[in-house]
This record gives sequence, structure tokens and C-alpha cells, in this order.
Amino acid sequence: MLRPRSGDGTLPIRAVFSDGLETLSQRERDWAKTMRFAADAGAVLVVPGEGARPSSALLGLGARKSDAIIKAAKPLLFGALAGKLPAGQWHVEAGDEAGDPTLRALAMLLGAYRFTRYKPAAADAEPTEIFPGEGADLSEARHLADAVFLARDLINTPTNDLGPAELEAAARNLASEFGAEISVTTGDDLLAANFPMIHAVGRASASAPRLIDFSWGAGDAPKVTLVGKGVCFDTGGLDIKPSSSMLLMKKDMGGSANVLALARLIMAFGLAVRLRVLVPAVENSISASAFRPSDVLKSRKGKTVEIGNTDAEGRLVLADALALADDDEPEILIDMATLTGAARVALGPDVPPFFTADESFAAALAESAVSVADPIWRLPLWQPYADNLASKVADVNNVTSDGFAGSITAALFLEGFVEKAKTWAHFDVYGWRPKAASIGGVGGEAQAIRAIFAVLKQRFPAAQ
Repeated sequence: MLRPRSGDGTLPIRAVFSDGLETLSQRERDWAKTMRFAADAGAVLVVPGEGARPSSALLGLGARKSDAIIKAAKPLLFGALAGKLPAGQWHVEAGDEAGDPTLRALAMLLGAYRFTRYKPAAADAEPTEIFPGEGADLSEARHLADAVFLARDLINTPTNDLGPAELEAAARNLASEFGAEISVTTGDDLLAANFPMIHAVGRASASAPRLIDFSWGAGDAPKVTLVGKGVCFDTGGLDIKPSSSMLLMKKDMGGSANVLALARLIMAFGLAVRLRVLVPAVENSISASAFRPSDVLKSRKGKTVEIGNTDAEGRLVLADALALADDDEPEILIDMATLTGAARVALGPDVPPFFTADESFAAALAESAVSVADPIWRLPLWQPYADNLASKVADVNNVTSDGFAGSITAALFLEGFVEKAKTWAHFDVYGWRPKAASIGGVGGEAQAIRAIFAVLKQRFPAAQ
């Protein structure tokens, strides 16, 4: 879809703000008026030329805004061009206000994504090629898009084709592609290896629970460890969800999908780190062997955990994986999980909250989130709320009884299993786009990985 240069004879795409229609040619202004084109954000209008051929296309950028977040996201509107331009060769004409050209290129790739595993899309008779503008790094855009597509494909795949075994296969394929070392601990071997909570959550499924563990990079490089929640389907366990709440539970492995996508970026760009990826892959099912409310589980760390609700299973499998990761004393430890509905209530589906006690890392993440238009928002690790996780029979309960601050208390639960990592950050992602946007339709979505990667790329650049 992307062209490396404009070339003679390519047709122009003019990006225009809603107050900038007077800058267009007379033909374009007349056609815009006829078609009632007001340059709304993401609106696309093809302007006809001679012989039933197009002469140009217009992309609406909406109103000019001084807000830094809105301005930074303007390049994502270029994703709306996908599928709306006639076949042929095009080039973008856009000023600095239209944002970073590499981000524009990425948006065009993301907007063209289609999940075709079960319903193949019709092939275009002729290709549409677009030059996104001078200064666009097409190689970087394609690497970023490949990572996002990996996350989207994994999340969009239903559990009958992506259970714990298939998630393991996806991780093995990624590890093999980049020459990473991988090991997997499966079934009752989890008990022998001291991962009792991963085993307890996943033992009721016909597909055995497992811990996926792969490493890449020089052994003496700074350690960056990623942990992703891999609950391939969540019935809620014996605290069963209503059917309406199960409809999207194929996406409950969205944390692992995002972690694998972030790992792809780190390896593809060759960052100077010792990367470790841990994915506890389970299915929270119901059978005679399912764990129960009021059970007390012993964790890898040695803490005992009273089960207040079997539908709060993600934090249990993450806790065992985080304890293993923490033993390594990594420079940076990041976990990602589709963990709480409370995060969606607080910030909606598009803005994942993150938690960290590292002020410098938090500031860097907030800055990069704006610069790469990958929204995240910091919520506090409010320590007084940790008391709400108290248990009378165990060291900690996996839920609170008051129903308040669910995303914060989940983060505080996880924090209790991290002691040695220099920096720890937890991301409570949704992993799903409930409404179509310029960069993608309804379906699985990568969240926060571009913001995180921008920080890691700056801190641990690839060796020249």
C-alpha cells in the first residue's frame, strides 16, 4: 500500500482542516460544496477529473485544536484513506500540522487491516499505493504495523482455535523467527516447578495450563522482562459470568497478545536488552477440578491467597509469573493484562491505565504516549486501599469486598509480588476496539505497546 516516493503522475491527497477549504483549488471547492464535504475528521472525498478518472482526494482533519493530545493524534486520521481511494498511485500533500509522516504511514497500514482467517476479503483488482510524505520511515512503520497486526490477529481468534496450546505455538513461532530461547512448563509440571496458582486457575480446562518463557538478547545487557496475562477464555469459573459478559472473553488473553507484539518490536529493532517474556497461558473453565470461592492457594512467592472470587483469576496467574520474573532482578518489569472492568468504567475502552512507582518512567511513558498517539493514563498505587485486600484466613484476598477502586486494588495485589525489579509497571488494557476508527474496525487491538516501545527504544537503542 505504501510507496517509497511520489513519482511523476501520482495523484494528490490534500489534507485539509475544516476552516481551510478556501486553500483548495476551485474545482475541489466546488466539488466539496456539492458533496457537502466539511472536512470532518477522517472524512474522505475523491474529486473527479477528466474521463471519469479522479484528479485528487481530500482528507478531512477536523477542527484545529491547540490541545497537544488531539494535535498529536491527527496523523492517525490518514488511516481513513484505506479502502476509500480508487486504485492507482497517490501522494500526500500535508503541512506540519498534519503531524509526523511516519505516523501517517503507520495509520494507513493500520487502517487497511482486515481479519480474514474465517472470511477472506475480496482481492483488489489493482493496488492502491500511497506516498505518505517526505521524511516517512516506511521500514519503521511496517515493523510497528506487523506488531499491531500480531496482537489483533491473536485477540480476534476465538478460543476453539487459540487455547493455551495454540498460544504457546504462537509464542514459539515468534521466538523461532528471532532466534530466542524458549521453554514451556505444562500441566502438573507447574506444581513441581512451584507455579501453584497458574495450575489452580487452569486445571479445569481440557487444554492444560502452562507457563511460556522465552529469552532473547545478550546475557550481559540490561534486563527487560514482559509478563502477559494469557487467559484464553474466562467463564468466570465457579463464580460464572452471565452469558452477555462471556461474549468477548476470547480477548482475555489480550495482555499476552500485547506483550508478544511488544516483544516483536524489541527484537525486530534489535534493542540492546536481555529480553524475557513470560506468559501464563490458561483457560478459566468449570469442571470437577475447578478452584472454588474460599479456597486458599499458596503462591510461588509463598504468600497464601484466599479466593474471594474465581472471576478474579488473571491476577493469580500473573502473580506467579511476576514472582518468577522478579527473582531475576530486571531493570524494567512490565506486565500487561485485560484485568478489570473497573479500568473501563474509569477511562473507557481507548485509554488504558498504568501503574508504577517510578516517577521518571511514568513521565517518560506519558510523554511518549502523546508523541506517538498511543493513549495511556497513570492511576495511583494508593497504598491505603491495600488494606481492603485483607483476609482473616490468608495473607491476602484476591478481591476486595467493597467494590471500590477495582483497577487500583488489582494493581496493589500484583505489587505485592514484586520486590527486586528496579522499575515495575502494570498496564490494565482492554485489548478491544468497540467502535470503528480510522486506524481499525471493531475487534482486537494493541494498546500501549507503541508508547512503551518508544521509551525502551530511547533508553536502550540498538547498537550501531
